[in-house]
Amino acid sequence: MLLVCRFAVPSEETERFAARARTALELLTAQPGCLGGRLGRATEDPARWVLVVEFESVVAYRRALSPFPVREHVVPLLSEALTDEASVLEVVAAASGGSVERRESLLAADSGSVRIGEAAGPEVPPR
Repeated sequence: MLLVCRFAVPSEETERFAARARTALELLTAQPGCLGGRLGRATEDPARWVLVVEFESVVAYRRALSPFPVREHVVPLLSEALTDEASVLEVVAAASGGSVERRESLLAADSGSVRIGEAAGPEVPPR
């Protein structure tokens, strides 16, 4: 799983934001199942930042957000991310050394058509 959060940071908030983001990286990457993270700043627009953290699974991602220090420091930062794009993504291909490994999707085949509450099938009223 990839956590990809983009931020628009006014110039007067740069140092404070960067410090908070580094704390977020320290806390998240210390969690079991976290594979690493990065903080980046756009070269063409210094007000745009991105925080990317990779987890080995959905479960690892969800568990990483549970400890109190993470909820206290990281969750408020993540709530400031831009919301015009998805921020949690599954890895469907990974490359290393010129070789690409295809990964199967974790999404159910009917994930795009099943509404909340229907995942186990339609509820049948008792007779």
